[in-house]
Amino acid sequence: MIPVTQKRTYTVYQARRPRRSVARPRPSAVDLCAALAGLGFGVAIALGLTTVSASSLAAPGGLLTALGRIAGLVGTYLLLIALLFVGRVPAVERVIGQDRLVRWHRRLGPWIVILLIAHVVLITLGYAKGVKTGTLHEFTVLVGSFPGMLAATVGLGLLLVAGVTSYSLARRRLKYETWWAVHLYTYLAVALAFSHQLATGVPFSGQPWARTYWTALWLLTAGLVLVYRCGLPLARSLRHRLVVVAVREEGPGVISIVCRGRRLDRLPVLGGQFFQWRFLTRGMWWQAHPYSLSALPTATHLRITVKALGDHSASLSRLRLGTRVAIEGPYGVMTRHARDTDHVLLVGAGVGATPLRAMLDDLPSQVDVAVILRASNAHELVLRDEIAELVGRRGGRLHEIIGPRSLAPLDARALHRLVPDIARRDLYICGPQGFTRGLLRAARSLGMPKRRVHYEDFAF
Repeated sequence: MIPVTQKRTYTVYQARRPRRSVARPRPSAVDLCAALAGLGFGVAIALGLTTVSASSLAAPGGLLTALGRIAGLVGTYLLLIALLFVGRVPAVERVIGQDRLVRWHRRLGPWIVILLIAHVVLITLGYAKGVKTGTLHEFTVLVGSFPGMLAATVGLGLLLVAGVTSYSLARRRLKYETWWAVHLYTYLAVALAFSHQLATGVPFSGQPWARTYWTALWLLTAGLVLVYRCGLPLARSLRHRLVVVAVREEGPGVISIVCRGRRLDRLPVLGGQFFQWRFLTRGMWWQAHPYSLSALPTATHLRITVKALGDHSASLSRLRLGTRVAIEGPYGVMTRHARDTDHVLLVGAGVGATPLRAMLDDLPSQVDVAVILRASNAHELVLRDEIAELVGRRGGRLHEIIGPRSLAPLDARALHRLVPDIARRDLYICGPQGFTRGLLRAARSLGMPKRRVHYEDFAF
């Protein structure tokens, strides 16, 4: 353990008024959304079953056609749910977390593609049997003659491209910017499929209630995505008018970016959360990347601290002062609201210390704090002096683990030695994926309940 009572200085911007309070997330809102999603799934299947009768099933190709319609309806419904998973809906994101929602989105993706391909194959086979023609010939007739079918086929192709680039092998070979641009076409794919369903879908023919319900479902999804992924970020960026006023080095490959703006203490942000940042300068304005705040905002300033780990983060050191900034968020559930106790352990590796630094600003004064910082060498202890002073003010404990993992491990034995009462604390972890997983195993072996372990995976 290192001493934390000696005086250290760092730049602080004083707020002129108390920060906006942020309400605790409401799990009941997520429960309601889950119930509605389950109900909608049942309705999608029911729409497909409305076209099924004994005579239709007995007709040539009838069973294949019926299964194809149900696969198309269910696949499309799941596609809308997948879009809502990444729609940044605050009531859902604040409870579940963006990282978990993205994982659900990714896991749902293959099922959506399989169902939509099955829809195309089954419908084509069913129609071909019904008119006693070749499968390929029938497919060309469907695409060339039926309203909206050509657009829907293009949309399915775009979904396939997005799906292929989501696999880990493909993602490792693509730049983040390329992957992000490819996935934008998912929205175009969804739009292209809509007219085809209403124009040629038998469940909607002569069924005004079905057409109204399905249209409302699509409009609701599009409205939520537009409001929370476009409208709210645009409104916040215009209101707060962020500009870069300082770029300073914090360590090897690590910089802090300080932005000035208006009424930043009105942002509904908590320590530990992050924004999607878009720096409005040539070559960067079209990209948004997640960076955590490294201090809570004041009335006029906020700060992020970034390590050069890719093309975008490396280019931030060359930002010009006065560059305008657009933000989307805040996001993240690794906040003070997640804790069950008034005893916390914050563990950060390298630049992972930055959101923990902001949490130290935000945790109530009565919370007993222990902090562990992990780095390969002393120069990689990001914001170490600031963290030391904040821990010292609270009368907490700060430990530094420096050196290669083989010589200075942070395993169960080391955790118990440094923080003997770890099992009765809330544990917050921020660091690389491998580091986080190892620490999770160590903490659980020491009796740490799963509900009191808080972390977010930014590797999505």
